[in-house]
Amino acid sequence: MHDVQIFDTTLRDGQQGKGISFTVEDKVKIAKLLDENGVSYIEGGWPGASPKVEAFFEEIKNVELKNAKMVAFGSTRRASNTAEDDVFLNKIVDSGAPVACIFGKSWDLHVHEALKISLEENLDVIESSIAFLKKSGLEVFFDAEHFFDGYKRNPEYAVKCLQAAEAGGAEVLVLCDTNGGTLPFELSEILEEIKPQLKTPLGIHAHNDCELAVANSLTAVKHGAVQVQGTINGFGERCGNANLCSIIPSLKLKMGIEVVSDEQLQALTSLSHHVYEIANLSPVDSQAYVGNNAFAHKGGVHVSAILKNPETYEHIRPELVGNKQEVTVSDQSGLSNLIYKAEKFGIEINPKDPNIKSLVQRTKELEKMGFTFEEGEASFELLMRRKLGLFDRSFELLGFRVIDEKRGHDEDVIVEATVKVNVKGTVYHTAAEGEGPVDALNKALRKVLEVHFPQLSTVFLNDYKVRVLNSEKGTSSNVRVLIESTDGKKNWGTVGVSANLIEATWKALIDAIEYKLLKG
Repeated sequence: MHDVQIFDTTLRDGQQGKGISFTVEDKVKIAKLLDENGVSYIEGGWPGASPKVEAFFEEIKNVELKNAKMVAFGSTRRASNTAEDDVFLNKIVDSGAPVACIFGKSWDLHVHEALKISLEENLDVIESSIAFLKKSGLEVFFDAEHFFDGYKRNPEYAVKCLQAAEAGGAEVLVLCDTNGGTLPFELSEILEEIKPQLKTPLGIHAHNDCELAVANSLTAVKHGAVQVQGTINGFGERCGNANLCSIIPSLKLKMGIEVVSDEQLQALTSLSHHVYEIANLSPVDSQAYVGNNAFAHKGGVHVSAILKNPETYEHIRPELVGNKQEVTVSDQSGLSNLIYKAEKFGIEINPKDPNIKSLVQRTKELEKMGFTFEEGEASFELLMRRKLGLFDRSFELLGFRVIDEKRGHDEDVIVEATVKVNVKGTVYHTAAEGEGPVDALNKALRKVLEVHFPQLSTVFLNDYKVRVLNSEKGTSSNVRVLIESTDGKKNWGTVGVSANLIEATWKALIDAIEYKLLKG
């Protein structure tokens, strides 16, 4: 199989995704990460489009890239200009990037309707623009915008556009599925039809509107494409771009193309999550290869099998991409799930222990009530330890009360919680006000516990989620509370369920505290 270049456009096309906006500092961080992880080309943006893009190109000059080349993006010249006089082409040259990637029209509809020029004029625009950039000393790629739609409507003209770019000196002719509507079998047929008419290598730039961007990219490589353009996590406009976090491991592990080193591939999950973090977005758990659930197993039959041989239900070993195998506990769980979890928690168990069967049954009963231990794994570890006689509570609740008081129509609600607990044989009765019932309960409890367990002072509530479980019962419905806590070094999740929101919260809150004391 031939070599393939990975061309990343997260900083340009990826940033066009809804809710994504990178600062100059963000873009520099991401560029460094991409370089470290073996990307061949990094598209930094369109010089002249905004001061932020130009500032990035100035800033990136101070960064020594080890693997990647920086790319400046732009369009072919305006039809009313010569290439030498075109402001945006000159901005590309002035950016200092050694590589240019410019797009041009290859669909006659766009030539007539968008550019309002003749088909012949458009061919000259393409060729002269590329020739100018080549003359300026740049490596040049041509993005044939809307190529597949254009080819379906007027195949002869779409190929002429590629030939014009070839005549101008483009190093790679990148076929763009700009609207994301091409199917893999269509793409393969078109590539085989056009290859005999060209001498220049081909590339692929796919969008994901039919959820086929990865499939189309891999299909293009199978049919000779030497460059794949895409973004980390598939960021991009509308439904996104081709996801490099799926393409890179598929090329290396499935197609045998060494696009990155083994070490760089093992950093892929970390790269994916790091870019999510910089973009201030939550990772998609179901994402292939790098998602938190990509190698998560829930059904007992599956778990039993992977404990014997992971290949039974995993298409690759998760460690190859820096991910990890995960087993969740639920009403579908069996003995295998519990054995797996016990090993993870460092608990030695005897499968013949009658407490194990009781634990399996109790787990299923709690799941039926609405508990979920996938997000509340710390609660499950405490449950397991209690059932096996390996854990005693650090304190005993004797009672709590929460009072909400509103004294005027426009006045804020005053919330006070009182808590009565037994700690090491001594009974304490404390009270505290808070921003809400959760905050008030937490403060009242901590007044006592932090005296005896100072390590709790580092614990903070990181996230708090409430879900109504059986809404048909109206206000008497059960609610599930999920709490994520952190001590600055580790995060853990706990869960509580009740028809009473305060009680459900209390259960999750107490588990969060008990878990810290267990591990602290």
